Amino acid sequence: MSRQPLGLTIDMAKYVVTQKMRGRRRFPMVLMLEPTEMCNLTCTGCGKVRQSPEVLNKRLTAEECLAAVDECGAPAVSIAGGEPLVHPEIVDIVKGILARKKLTLLCTNGILLGRVLDKLEPNPRFTFVFHLDGPREHHDRMVERPGVFDIVIKGIKAAKERGFRVATNTTLYKGADAKAIGRLLRELCEMGVDNCILSPAFTYEEVDPANSSIFLRRNEVRRMVREIIEEAGPTVRYYNTPIFFDFLTGKKDLRCTPWGNPTRDPKGWKGPCYLLTDRHYDTFDELMANTRWEEFGYGENPRCASCMMHSGYEASAVGQMTPLDAWRIMRWMFAS
Repeated sequence: MSRQPLGLTIDMAKYVVTQKMRGRRRFPMVLMLEPTEMCNLTCTGCGKVRQSPEVLNKRLTAEECLAAVDECGAPAVSIAGGEPLVHPEIVDIVKGILARKKLTLLCTNGILLGRVLDKLEPNPRFTFVFHLDGPREHHDRMVERPGVFDIVIKGIKAAKERGFRVATNTTLYKGADAKAIGRLLRELCEMGVDNCILSPAFTYEEVDPANSSIFLRRNEVRRMVREIIEEAGPTVRYYNTPIFFDFLTGKKDLRCTPWGNPTRDPKGWKGPCYLLTDRHYDTFDELMANTRWEEFGYGENPRCASCMMHSGYEASAVGQMTPLDAWRIMRWMFAS
């Protein structure tokens, strides 16, 4: 089983090759679409839910979401937030993106899955991505609500029974049991989960300083990811590329490409990236042209010092690959 259907893999490869042949130095890979930043959880490590009520109460219409997809032109869209399933038009948004033949990832904490499960149909271009930070006790502590882990597992099983592609996204925090996470990933794949995503948490400035100790430093990330991979074993199907894992484990250096995952939220095109908010632009072209990209990334900006997020570095794995890396990526795409 490949990471994505063959036709979609070919489409993504053609897109990258076309951009490079056109001499484009910076181009988007994944649109981070946030129809709303409202959420029904208050996760300890999340800065999004700690914004002003003015921001949280705003939302994009389905029409505005689809216009952003067209404006950006990225071949993939990750519907994030906030919790996307609180949005009253989320089904129309998903269907509109799929009609444009985009790889579509719907990120959710799983609580409101019942609102959409019977209104959407399985599609090879569509994946439910369930937020699952670790085993039951750890996950429920990080989302600050008991019982959510069991809701997620129930949702995963329900989605798989209906034939949907399913992935999980595990955000890594200090104090997590790396071996327990590795075992969980193995169990998830045995349940039928198609792919697992790992990403270290971003050090949001908005998070209460009393909780700042939950964020990992780069050397701690490398050690934890190595332990997770070793414990998980060879049967786990990761969504992350092997090049990104080389970066996470300290085998390879990558420079952040924040333009690879541009963000559209209810206030506009967010700059400079999915994680940092310095200003909003009215158009995608303004974001790309007016952001001083050279001022961001590890070693350039203190806010980027600990960041190893997939939203900044997975596009780097594609854009900065060597011929050997390309061969490894091809093998990874079609690994069972």
